[in-house]
Amino acid sequence: MSVTQSTADPQLGGTVTIHRLGPLCVTTTESGPVEIPPAAHAIGRFTADDHITVLLQVSGCVFLDQNDRRTLLGPGCLAFTDTTRPYTLIRGDGSRTHAFRLPPHSLGLREADRRRIAEAPVPPDTETAALVVPFLSRLADRAGGYAPHLRPLLARNVADLLATLAAERLAHGTPRAGADPAGTLLRLRIKGFIEDHLTDPDLTPRTIAAAHHISVRHVHRLFQAEGTTVGRWIRHRRLEACRRALGRPARDAPVLTAVAHRYGFTSYSHFSRAFRAAYGMSPSEWRGRLGE
Repeated sequence: MSVTQSTADPQLGGTVTIHRLGPLCVTTTESGPVEIPPAAHAIGRFTADDHITVLLQVSGCVFLDQNDRRTLLGPGCLAFTDTTRPYTLIRGDGSRTHAFRLPPHSLGLREADRRRIAEAPVPPDTETAALVVPFLSRLADRAGGYAPHLRPLLARNVADLLATLAAERLAHGTPRAGADPAGTLLRLRIKGFIEDHLTDPDLTPRTIAAAHHISVRHVHRLFQAEGTTVGRWIRHRRLEACRRALGRPARDAPVLTAVAHRYGFTSYSHFSRAFRAAYGMSPSEWRGRLGE
C-alpha cells in the first residue's frame, strides 16, 4: 500500500510530505530555521512506534542533538537515529531532509548496535554512501509515483542497502575483535528470510541453510556469534508478530488460537507460556491492556 500525505506545518515554517511503501515510511521535510524538541519524536523500546530512522540531508544543514552530543548534518550526509532515546533536531534556513523509517527487524540490528551506529553520521564521500545516497534520494523524490507491485520490492531494497551500510559502520566505525562483515551481511539476509517465512511451518535451520546454499552448521555459527540460536530468534520474531496481530483494533482482532497457529505454535498452551515468558503477561491480558 502507498499512502501520500503532504501538509503545510506552521510550526516548521514549511511542508512535510509522507509516502508509505509497505513497511517503509518516507518523509520529506522542507523548512526554515526551527527547533524540533524530543516530544515530537516517537521514543520507547516497546511502543508500537519503535523503528529505525535514517536521515538524509538534501540541502541546508541540520543539527542533531542526542546523548549529550551535537552532530552537524550537511548536504549528502546520512545519519542513523537512536529512537530509543530522545533527540532534538535544529534546522537551518532552506533545510530539506528525507527520513526513511523501517521496523527494527528490517535491518536485523540489536539495540546496542543501533546506539553505536547513531554515534556519528555517515559522510557522503565513503564508498558505500556514494552508492546509497543517490538511490535513496531518487526514491524519496519519486515515492508517490511507483506502481503498487514495485513498492514492497523497493522497501526491501532500501532495507538491504541500509543493512549493508549499518554492517559496514559496525565493522569499521568501532572495530571489535573477530568482526566479520561478510558474516554480518549473511546473517542480516537470513533474518530477512526468516521474517518473510514466519508463517511457514517448515521454517527450520535446514530449510534456511538450503535457501542460502550453506551448511546447517554455518547457520548455527552465525547466530552463535550474536549470543543466540536460530530457534530462539525464530521464536522471538514469531512472538513479536503475534503481539502485533493482537494489537489490532477490537473490530479487526483475530481469535487468539488463530494467531498462535498462524505463526507456528501448534499448541495454544505452549504459545501462552512463551508469550508470558517474553512479555510478562498472557496473550489475553496483553489484548485487554491495549483495550483499556
